Amino acid sequence: MKTILQMESQITKGITILGSTGSIGKQALQVISEYTDLFKLKALSAHSSIDLLIEQALKYLPEMVFIANPDHLSRLKSALAHTSIKILHSEDELYDTFHQEDLSMVLLAIVGFAGLKPALKTIEASKDLAIANKESLVVGGHILMDLVKQKNATLLPVDSEHSAIFQCLQGEKQESVEKIILTASGGPFFDWPAEEMKNITLKQALKHPTWEMGHKITIDSASMMNKGLEVIEAKWLFDLRPQQIDVVAHPQSLVHSMVQFTDGSVKAQMSPPDMRGPIQYAMFYPNRKQARLTRFNFSEALSLSFKPVDMKKFRNLALAFEALEKGGNIPAILNAANEAAVEAVLQNQLPFYRISEVVENMMNEMNFVLIPSLEDLEQTHYETIVKSKELIKRKN
Repeated sequence: MKTILQMESQITKGITILGSTGSIGKQALQVISEYTDLFKLKALSAHSSIDLLIEQALKYLPEMVFIANPDHLSRLKSALAHTSIKILHSEDELYDTFHQEDLSMVLLAIVGFAGLKPALKTIEASKDLAIANKESLVVGGHILMDLVKQKNATLLPVDSEHSAIFQCLQGEKQESVEKIILTASGGPFFDWPAEEMKNITLKQALKHPTWEMGHKITIDSASMMNKGLEVIEAKWLFDLRPQQIDVVAHPQSLVHSMVQFTDGSVKAQMSPPDMRGPIQYAMFYPNRKQARLTRFNFSEALSLSFKPVDMKKFRNLALAFEALEKGGNIPAILNAANEAAVEAVLQNQLPFYRISEVVENMMNEMNFVLIPSLEDLEQTHYETIVKSKELIKRKN
């Protein structure tokens, strides 16, 4: 006789993946391929990686696909003409599918500010949101979390650090949390002398010591902005004050984050560095499923080390804490300025070490809005992008 838990775990879950051609999206599809009887792939979306989207569509056979760049639409139609896969023609058409009854979850793996709107649309449709897009919470956390409460929706973190905190908090009371400790690999430059940071090349910045990620998030990790965005994200996800969030460097990337409680005890979540773990946890929550992932071998020596982060050297992390304290639209300014600066770095238009200069300038120059609406946030984002690019041009 099957238990209720076993029966629930066998219900087919309809899932849509936004950003399927990125690192998280590709790994999510790997997880789904392990459990084809438990998932129905509703839709895949990508911005402009048309070749990979076509390849994924033909391999995984979703019901629908969407390409944001209209220049690729005719090619997508031609490649899938012999299939029953429906081509979606607009974002609005994509968002309409969120209301389909057999859709259970949207996995949001889009990078940047562009993730905010689909996050809100998912919650409005009362679907589970597995969120790997930290920027939507960084920029519009107050709007998104208010809607989550209003809709009594389920928001599941996919970032390894926030998944770790989420797992550590299971069964615990909010008032028992003293603080959380986000761990950081430290990136490739953690042990570099401060005076050598000006010599960092793009090639060096794109070589992360632990994780395989997209270019934007790899640069963010190297500059510690990624950890700064995670600090702001954690505030909204777990309803914390800035003083309740710490960051420590943990080069082994085995402890993904920790929670310290009011009795002085600490819970840590550990696993080998593999994003399929937190992705699968979110997909099957509240149940756990067998995973074909690397296990620790505790019969062998295992070394764990933790170090404080030099916030003078990694100025971006300090700026993120400052943005969190100030609130309003300042986190949106921080995020937009960083997006513009990272794009310039990737195009060799700005040295890596000057990212924080651009961000700090924009945080000081842009108009402050204490309680920004969605329209305020959109205006802040696009104006900051424009002014950041103008500043970068002047610096060249």
